[in-house]
Amino acid sequence: MKQLAVKRMFLALMAVVLVSTLMIQPSTAEAALDLEAESAILVEADSGKILYQKNIDAILPTASMTKMMSEYLILEAIDEGRIQWDQQVPISDFVRSLSLQISLSNVPLRQDETYTVRQLYESVAIYSANASTIALAELIAGSETAFVQMMNDKAAELGLEDYKFVNSTGLNNRDLSGNHPEGTDPNEENMMSARATAKLAYSLLRDYPEVLETASIPMKEFVAGPGSDETITMENWNWMLPDIRPQFDYEGIDGLKTGYTQDAGNAFTGTAKRDDLRLISVVMRTDSREARFNETRKLLDYGFNNFEHAEILPAGHQSEGEDTLVVSAGKEREVSISTAESLSTVVKKGEEELYEPTLTLDESKLDEDGALEAPFEAGHEVGKVVLTYTGEGEEEFLFANQHDEVAVVTDAAVERAGWFSMTMRSIGGFFSGIWTSVADTVKGWFA
Repeated sequence: MKQLAVKRMFLALMAVVLVSTLMIQPSTAEAALDLEAESAILVEADSGKILYQKNIDAILPTASMTKMMSEYLILEAIDEGRIQWDQQVPISDFVRSLSLQISLSNVPLRQDETYTVRQLYESVAIYSANASTIALAELIAGSETAFVQMMNDKAAELGLEDYKFVNSTGLNNRDLSGNHPEGTDPNEENMMSARATAKLAYSLLRDYPEVLETASIPMKEFVAGPGSDETITMENWNWMLPDIRPQFDYEGIDGLKTGYTQDAGNAFTGTAKRDDLRLISVVMRTDSREARFNETRKLLDYGFNNFEHAEILPAGHQSEGEDTLVVSAGKEREVSISTAESLSTVVKKGEEELYEPTLTLDESKLDEDGALEAPFEAGHEVGKVVLTYTGEGEEEFLFANQHDEVAVVTDAAVERAGWFSMTMRSIGGFFSGIWTSVADTVKGWFA
């Protein structure tokens, strides 16, 4: 009997300990990841949904992650026909001298040889070549100073916020031996928050996904010219790509940009895709080259292990009690409305049911009585359904205008009613009004 009492007491004590342990366990992703970086963010690349964040608005040096903006402007210039891939790029005296500083990450450039835009772009995207970046900046804008202005203008256009570009490379200006862009301080360095860096990576992948074709190349030879002994093997600084440092290999990774300066520490903007899920990660101010990849692995593993795409609403979904619109001046008096296509979003696994759809009609498409005026075609957009997350915490996106939403459209076309039909409706309305008035009067007699 005594042993049974002791056993029961032991079990009760263990239950208390278990409950207490569960209650004090870290509940946030931040605590679970224990990320060793001053700032970090994880984003789903299609929607811009933020899956993890740590100190994401701290403005820090970005080092060579800056080159994502330079790459954006290079690819934009190609796309707009202002430069061509096979176009030759002049090498200025400063670019030549800077290119010889291999410790700053460069490929050797000669003034008695010619290089194409593609050759120099590859050295930028694969090897983070600083002199090549400046050469392309000079080609596009006439000077690095003018190019830096383009960088800041583009950042504003893309809605980055929390940024300042002072050169095209990400080096500290003091590394440019007095040749830093005009109007910038000789000791300045490019600055961005992790949120702004993720916005830049998101915009680059959205607008110029071909950037990954080059960023994913593990290794390539660069020769300064035919017969030249100035040759360098461009080993991609992204060690998570295959066949560079096997211990860092990561399934699905194909970009994007590393960075290091003394002030910035080691940073990395990565992107990886598995099945239909692409993630963008940013880690800033880690302790070493190795650490920036180890911390990125934690971020990406967290994303791929805990999130997935799920269809929340099917195509043709109709909101309960809001499945029709009144039609004015139409052959039909109402029209059915539904979602134009299915609505999928990235969700934490097991939380598909924690999303509530809300219909919002476009008031500019309706008259003062809330009716849709005929004529209109099937598929005419009249509003949207927006998803609201009802679980713990609040979902956040990179940009304020991003939401999980789908267009709502008319299911059928409605022609405008002819004059005869409209006249008869007016007459019917007139007599209906009279009858209503008479009925109300009669009711009043017997009230």
